[in-house]
Amino acid sequence: MAYDVVVIGSGPGGYVCAIKAAQLGLRTAVVEKRETFGGTCLNIGCIPSKALLHASEMLAEAQHSFDTLGVEVEPKLNLSKMMAHKDTTVSANVNGVGFLFKKNKIDSFRGTGKVVAAGKVAVTAEDGKVEEIEAKNIVIATGSDVAGIPGVKVEFDEKVIVSSTGALSLPKVPETLVVVGGGVIGLELGSVWARLGAKVTVVEYLDTILGGMDGEVAKQFQRMLAKQGIAFKLGSKVTGAAKGKKGASVTFEPVKGGDAETIEADVVLVATGRSPYTEGLGLKEAGVEMDERGRVRTDGHLRTNVPGIYAIGDVVAGPMLAHKAEDEGVAVAEIIAGQAGHVNYDVIPSVVYTSPEVASVGKTEEELKKAGIDYKVGKFPFTANGRARAMLHTDGFVKVLADKATDKVLGAHIVGFGAGEMIHEAVVLMEFGGSAEDLARTCHAHPTMSEAVKEAALATFFKPIHM
Repeated sequence: MAYDVVVIGSGPGGYVCAIKAAQLGLRTAVVEKRETFGGTCLNIGCIPSKALLHASEMLAEAQHSFDTLGVEVEPKLNLSKMMAHKDTTVSANVNGVGFLFKKNKIDSFRGTGKVVAAGKVAVTAEDGKVEEIEAKNIVIATGSDVAGIPGVKVEFDEKVIVSSTGALSLPKVPETLVVVGGGVIGLELGSVWARLGAKVTVVEYLDTILGGMDGEVAKQFQRMLAKQGIAFKLGSKVTGAAKGKKGASVTFEPVKGGDAETIEADVVLVATGRSPYTEGLGLKEAGVEMDERGRVRTDGHLRTNVPGIYAIGDVVAGPMLAHKAEDEGVAVAEIIAGQAGHVNYDVIPSVVYTSPEVASVGKTEEELKKAGIDYKVGKFPFTANGRARAMLHTDGFVKVLADKATDKVLGAHIVGFGAGEMIHEAVVLMEFGGSAEDLARTCHAHPTMSEAVKEAALATFFKPIHM
């Protein structure tokens, strides 16, 4: 039986692509090597981490804010119940994908997929049995895998030296935790265990956390995390990570020169990013071109150089974000169906789900300066927001960047409670080429945290009202 589309991988990009293709009337199949659908994101990434982030934030609220709000409790951590909540959340999400596959009449093949040639995919099951599938179009959506420390041999046992996978399932709260990498994954998981009682130290190669984020945002956010007890060793190159008799140790030295330092910890989390997963897919044998970073090379329509083979998500260029993969999945399905699928890469939001959250879309001040673009800045702090005061969430601010000549919004950055939800009005505005004045003159409900977005937009061309 020949399919119109076979998708290899059922993560956010793959399963969304398959569902959209089926909705467009294409006979669709998915190849998945895991026992459950959803890829890294739903099984050992986005979803379980957000369950632990929320649960640990609730504990912190109970410990530090409830008394002020007049709620008297004696909070106590039950880690096994917290982990059970995480597992239940994961199960509900992966089962939901399976339901959607059945609903849309999508066939699934369990095993490791390999492109034999254009139009043919071989699926190897756990028992070694190989089944060949024919398809007019093949979509590579295999995501990414944990990257180690450049130039350093790291042996993950997922108990003492752990990746993000192990950090989601620690059996007890470590007294000390060293996080190698000050990016999104490291800060999110580090903050979980810090709230649960671990003494956390973050070692980062760059002289700032969240490399690529707006500089002012990163600097202010680091101060907030430091107040929460997280220590930072920035501008530090890790030269070794080894398991010892009691925990593990991390050795690092200043990037700009200086003496090496060693920190011992009960657990070391290596969170230095991810690398595209293309091993064993038969892409080179099929003639599919790869770029210098091991990603699948595609054109503006996500097509590879081999007709009928497409690639989306973490295996191609661009930010490794689930929602970026989803949009590419929809675009590819539409393209295969003869429609005009498209992704606007200039308006893809990113969120750090810590407490407070950090969210951004578009350009940073550093990028605008480098490009020589004249711009205006509007800022508004949550300390001046009525709803934030009422909820005891006054940390952070909103920053809006607009073109000096046209007032078109070029970027928006938020540090604060619920930033990941608030960023989307800026995303929609930018998708339609809106101006800061458009945003500032749009009525916002009072009292809401989102009023700070309106005030920041107002500050770009005149003056905020409440400051």
